[in-house]
Amino acid sequence: MTLSVPADVLSRLKAVLGEGGWSQDPERLAPKLVEWRDRWQGNTPLLALPKTTQDVAAVVGICAQAGVPITPQGGNTGLVGGQIPLGEILLSTERLRTIRDIDAFDDVIVAEAGVTLAAVHEAALDKGRRFPLGLASEGTATIGGVVSTNAGGTAVLRYGNTRDLVLGLEAVLPNGEIWNGLKRLRKDNTGYDLKQLLIGAEGTLGVVTAASLKLFPILISRATAIAAVDTPEAAIQLLVRAKDEAGGAVEAFELMGRRGIEFVLKNIANQRDPLSEIHPWYVLVEIASGEPGAAEGAMERLLGKALEDGLIRDAAVAQNQAQAKAFWSIRENQSPGQKPEGATWKHDVSVPVSRVAEFLNLATARMEALVPGARVTAFGHVGDGNIHYDVIRPDGGDDAAHSSLRAQGSRIVHDIVASMSGSISAEHGLGSMKTEEARRYKSPVEVAALMAIRQSLDPKRIMNPRVLF
Repeated sequence: MTLSVPADVLSRLKAVLGEGGWSQDPERLAPKLVEWRDRWQGNTPLLALPKTTQDVAAVVGICAQAGVPITPQGGNTGLVGGQIPLGEILLSTERLRTIRDIDAFDDVIVAEAGVTLAAVHEAALDKGRRFPLGLASEGTATIGGVVSTNAGGTAVLRYGNTRDLVLGLEAVLPNGEIWNGLKRLRKDNTGYDLKQLLIGAEGTLGVVTAASLKLFPILISRATAIAAVDTPEAAIQLLVRAKDEAGGAVEAFELMGRRGIEFVLKNIANQRDPLSEIHPWYVLVEIASGEPGAAEGAMERLLGKALEDGLIRDAAVAQNQAQAKAFWSIRENQSPGQKPEGATWKHDVSVPVSRVAEFLNLATARMEALVPGARVTAFGHVGDGNIHYDVIRPDGGDDAAHSSLRAQGSRIVHDIVASMSGSISAEHGLGSMKTEEARRYKSPVEVAALMAIRQSLDPKRIMNPRVLF
């Protein structure tokens, strides 16, 4: 797709951005025009690299006046194509890298959109605080992207999604005006909550330029373990026990199938099998507390009783931080471990926690019937019902043949999810990948309301025009 952007608009954009604020160099643009899984290859007439909120406002204002579309991009870690331009101006927030403030009394950090999640973690730790949102891509993922996609991650069970961690936002609206909503309030009941409209909007209602984020105390007692179970049903039973035993202190509860672990061991360097024997399913559990020894004690009681009752088959508790990181590496490398295995249908879905096992059993039976020999790999945040459900081509099979069935296979998976009152996109958003698919599962009333909100703020539809209906 090629969009015609008038030469005078390009000239005006270059002028307001100044030296170093834009690029048309193919080598500079190349890594920003391809998605991590190589599913989307984009193009743009200009990469805009604003350094301040005022620069962003100038870019959006010029484009709004001329009716020229914009695709905002953060760290380019999205997995549904929403950040890849197809002829639009590409507005990167990578130069908005200032941490404007951090206050341990208010428990807040104010970070610009281009600050990486890892940098926020480090800044919080320097003040004796913690920002709990954790992603495998945290070294690259940026705050603007995390907010705009309402990222989830591994600690949703205890702390919620991104929208639960945002106190305020600064954003440039589609007309080029700056909205300064960088409040630090826990309570503000004065009408519509505009920040919640922008969180998860995938850049369609404006460009997030900064965020006020909640900080939390550092928890001094932490226990991490991997346990083996026979079935997903047993994993859910263990989750219920963990919640009861830890009294709300469960930070993560991640499910992994054996096949996914084998791909990590095979394709990722320096990985070790977490247990001495092979089991069909594994659960990574993390418990944390502010009371010395409390997490370790809760984990010991949980695993001891589960072993005694036959709920789990084996378990290993990390004895130090290095071992805990090794356990987490197995989980965080599930997607990279799959990549060399060939064409894959990926699904980021959620169902009620009580129906996770039912979903896995039913979907896997349907996938194996559709593609005999298909290698189903399921993993994810089972503590909040979010499963990354991936269907890899048969070993030695043809990538093109498998890819040709992606739409049919995904429809089956999504129909199962919908029948369980679930979501076809738990944490990655809709992007350009699932926008039209979502119409099948959202009611006409809901779609009309969403479109009305967008029309009111972006009547020319210049912001990420291919995303969200």
